[in-house]
Amino acid sequence: MEEEAPRFKVLEEAFNGNGNGCANVEATQSAILKVLTRVNRFQLRVRKHIEDNYTEFMPNNTSPDIFLEESGSLNREIHDMLENLGSDGLDALDEAKVKMAGNGRQLREILLGLGVSEHVLRIDELFQCVEEAKATKDYLVLLDLVGRLRAFIYGDDSVDGDAQVATPEVRRIFKALECYETIKVKYHVQAYMLQQSLQERFDRLVQLQCKSFPTSRCVTLQVSRDQTQLQDIVQALFQEPYNPARLCEFLLDNCIEPVIMRPVMADYSEEVDGGSYVRLSLSYATKEPSSAQLRPNYKQVLENLRLLLQTLAGINCSVSSDQHVFGIIGDHVKDKMLKLLVDECLIPAVPESTEEYQSSTLCEDVAQLEQLLVDSFIINPEHDRALGQFVEKYETYYRNRMFRRVLETAREIIQRDLQDMVLVAPNNHSAEVANDPFLFPRCMISKSAQDFVKLMDRILRQPTDKLGDQEADPIAGVISVMLHTYIDEVPKVHRKLLESIPQQAVLFHNNCMFFTHWVAQHANKGIESLAALAKTLQATGQQHFRVQVDYQSSILMGIMQEFEFESTHTLGSGPLKLVRQCLRQLELLKNVWANVLPETVYNATFCELINTFVAELIRRVFTLRDISAQMACELSDLIDVVLQRAPALFREPNEVVQVLSWLKLQQLKAMLNASLMEITELWGDGVGPLTASYKSDEIKHLIRALFQDTDWRAKAITQIV
Repeated sequence: MEEEAPRFKVLEEAFNGNGNGCANVEATQSAILKVLTRVNRFQLRVRKHIEDNYTEFMPNNTSPDIFLEESGSLNREIHDMLENLGSDGLDALDEAKVKMAGNGRQLREILLGLGVSEHVLRIDELFQCVEEAKATKDYLVLLDLVGRLRAFIYGDDSVDGDAQVATPEVRRIFKALECYETIKVKYHVQAYMLQQSLQERFDRLVQLQCKSFPTSRCVTLQVSRDQTQLQDIVQALFQEPYNPARLCEFLLDNCIEPVIMRPVMADYSEEVDGGSYVRLSLSYATKEPSSAQLRPNYKQVLENLRLLLQTLAGINCSVSSDQHVFGIIGDHVKDKMLKLLVDECLIPAVPESTEEYQSSTLCEDVAQLEQLLVDSFIINPEHDRALGQFVEKYETYYRNRMFRRVLETAREIIQRDLQDMVLVAPNNHSAEVANDPFLFPRCMISKSAQDFVKLMDRILRQPTDKLGDQEADPIAGVISVMLHTYIDEVPKVHRKLLESIPQQAVLFHNNCMFFTHWVAQHANKGIESLAALAKTLQATGQQHFRVQVDYQSSILMGIMQEFEFESTHTLGSGPLKLVRQCLRQLELLKNVWANVLPETVYNATFCELINTFVAELIRRVFTLRDISAQMACELSDLIDVVLQRAPALFREPNEVVQVLSWLKLQQLKAMLNASLMEITELWGDGVGPLTASYKSDEIKHLIRALFQDTDWRAKAITQIV
């Protein structure tokens, strides 16, 4: 190759040849021709160099540095020549202006060609630098070189200013060159090889393994403790147009989600391979959890997440002024991670009772985790507010979970057997209750009802000091819901037993009365719809008790339906048997009701039932049109059975006088054994004792049945008015 002429050699020949320093057209043209000749030769050598490297792919050891130096020299000479043309040559001869302008354009075209050549040479130089950096495994330098190559090839103006990216005109011509596509392919090969090399090196420093078994999985994360090497690789890898989707998918599917959703056995060690690696092993079952019992404790979940972050902390280096590796990973995993964490771990961990609430550190633990994620750059505290919002809504979550648990417990209590009962208010006998209507009477209630009341008491003890002034207390609402649930569900759940077993209906009645009393005692607690709730409870209990009382009445009436007299002269054995059957039915009912119902309710109920039976017995006697003396005696004995056994149905035998037809039955027995005169005297001209229970027509009917038709009978009948 020719030796490079001294700087400004051509200019000296052109502008100093006439001795007076004045430029002329001929000298300028001569200088341009000489420069053009040198440029042509230079471009031929450059073209051959490019063809060897990017077209023919021939062995070529020529360094682009030589060409770049010569290109720089030619550039400087041409720029100086253009300046002289503008200041001297064009002013010398007016007639040479057009020709000199053409010479200027020719020089600029030469300069543009040199720019294109220099652009290609710089790209070639960068490719050689890439090969040298690969040999030394300097990945950060490699990353910078590949970035500069992209800027030169694709015209990226965002590259560092030292890269000296070409003008738009040079870019246009460069992209039209035959070698352009080859250069692009070579660039993509180098970029891909760099990424693969970085990925391979990253995989050696950060080893992620997952072994699956028929029912379980073991995930191992092993990270190098060589911070310098690890961070260089990570920084280079994440600054490339790198897609971390595979890494993020592995962490989310095999680490984060199982840690939150399943019981996980974690093993963390910092002494792997002589302390050169840290290792975290996670083992868990792959079978889908079938119940909430398999849900891991939230503290263990948070601890395992901390171990995961601690294991991967070595890769969390800065890749730009405002971004870290964990931030890039977080962009891919944080939304699902936070949703799973809140929905599947934290909300189920909210306490369900006052005792748990008072000892819980859930809010503090969540706040610490949120700060850890912020410090690790995984979440942005201004935008990723899931954990913060959970803490803010903690009280609401607590109340909702407690009330849901309360309602579940209430429904479980409702399912229990009503027959399992307990005595309440043992000292509140009828006399005490009569003097103090606010006392609940002694009776039996279901143990389930007692547990139901304990549950409501526990709810009322819940603290409400954290509620705002305008915020409604939800406690009042849940009590109302619980009691309405009891009213609605018990008749459905225990329908058959309430209909067929007398004691069940009585217990349900007592339970409702007990709840009514409890509601009245807590009238100042703000229970919703207090008055309506109390009325509904009372009405529901009385309704089902009324159904059972009516059913027992129908049983008695069913027995009495078979009450018939064998003849007009003798009673026979049938009526006495039926009367005893009715009394036996009442005695059986006493056995299941006497110690269960409040005494006043029991007495009123049995008075009603006995009255139903007695009234029917009296009606049957009055159907007889003729009663013989023997029949009257037998009827008297029959009534005497009732008069003797019925008082024993009460705790206090004297209570039997409250039966509406009791006096009437006693008087009937007296009339069956009395003479005509005695009956007349008992009537006493309409003011005697018989008038309290009988009408005159009934007395006349009985006289006609008992006594033969005589003047004495006729006279007596006339006195009954």
